[in-house]
Amino acid sequence: MIYYLLLKIYSNYFTNLNIMVFSINNFFDKKNKNSKIVDFQDLDHLDGVSISAVSADLYDKKRDDLVLFYFRDGANYASVFTQSKIVSENIKWNKKIKAKKIKALFVNTRNANALTGSAGYQSLKELSLDISKKLSDKQNIDEEIPKIINPKEIMFACTGTIGEKFPIEKIKKSIPDLIKKIKYTQNKLVWIKAALGIMTTDTKPKLSMAECKIGNTEVKIYGIAKGSGMIYPNMATTLGFIFTDADLSSSILKQILKKNIDTTFNAISCDGDTSTNDMVSFFSTNKAKNPIIKNINDPKLKKFNYSVHEVLLNLAKRVVADGEGASKFVTIICKNCKTEKDAKAISFSVANSSLVKTAIAGEDPNWGRIVMAIGKSGVKVDIKKLSIFIGPFKVLIKGNLVTDYNEISVCDYMKNESIDINIDLGLGNKKFTAYTADLTKEYVEINSDYRS
Repeated sequence: MIYYLLLKIYSNYFTNLNIMVFSINNFFDKKNKNSKIVDFQDLDHLDGVSISAVSADLYDKKRDDLVLFYFRDGANYASVFTQSKIVSENIKWNKKIKAKKIKALFVNTRNANALTGSAGYQSLKELSLDISKKLSDKQNIDEEIPKIINPKEIMFACTGTIGEKFPIEKIKKSIPDLIKKIKYTQNKLVWIKAALGIMTTDTKPKLSMAECKIGNTEVKIYGIAKGSGMIYPNMATTLGFIFTDADLSSSILKQILKKNIDTTFNAISCDGDTSTNDMVSFFSTNKAKNPIIKNINDPKLKKFNYSVHEVLLNLAKRVVADGEGASKFVTIICKNCKTEKDAKAISFSVANSSLVKTAIAGEDPNWGRIVMAIGKSGVKVDIKKLSIFIGPFKVLIKGNLVTDYNEISVCDYMKNESIDINIDLGLGNKKFTAYTADLTKEYVEINSDYRS
């Protein structure tokens, strides 16, 4: 109750100041009941990014479903996209962007704009013309030296149901309100509002931040993401947006993102399915006056690179922890393999095994299912060197069940919300860590009722 009153006070305060109103309804939806505002890091103002979120009535109930990130001076950018052979219209649009800088990222929920054909792509053209025109008008009002914003400087992210007609008319009607509510100063509530606005079946918003130095210059790295189902990697896995005020070229951003994506967003799986719309994008506003970085291996970039990984991994873990119907967060470490490819194959074979995941949901330490999943991975295994640990407990050591194995103790461990499975192949020195969730009755209920 105290959180509701606090947010209500903030909401009224923002309304009186004609500032973007925090969506109480989104935050206190019954499925978000475990969320508290204190759960989220203190993201505040990041220079060069402006945010707006409104409702276009795309859902049956009132909630924010359009979010705009506006870069009034432009932003350098890099993206990774789904590797699915069937992609949404917005992914097609984004892949064609050749602009030097991005001026806006527009996100809609409820509709994936996938398998909508030429009409879906044409809708994005219409929106890009409308948004760029209205943002150019805003430039004329707000800027001393206004710039004309080009439609090809607008990036799109769509998420929701596949195959339904894109609701262009509803969205277009809401664009004036979306532009009107752009504010140039952010705070924690504004970032949470944006994270809420991009959610679909998520039960809570996902935010992360880090601060570090490039040289002697302080820089910020903020991120938000959405995703709780259809989560499996091949470049991206969900929607994730990372923002920094660091002065970095698009080329450097691309290298940093590529370097860190494999062990973060490409290391998670909830249900083994890859979406048509997956994307992770990285934007730099260049407002921090850090030393110029020309090479990814520049020592001055070391802390920044580590911090980007931290933000990406934090968001990726939040996606897994919020998996549809999930009750347990599972970390699977496969080590001492001949190659990282082998370690990754085994980690994901275990992570995606329905039998392993249902055993975890039932708090059953059925290690035989883990062995089964290892065996079906396609990786050559020497059973005489294979060891398995569940949490701190030794289960299998060099192919043999440990003599003092106590299943009751392991059962007690399985009651935890976080479960660790360690697999040691004993064949080399390469490793990989995957993150997943259990598979529950609620997952079936959520996905059988998704469109109703």
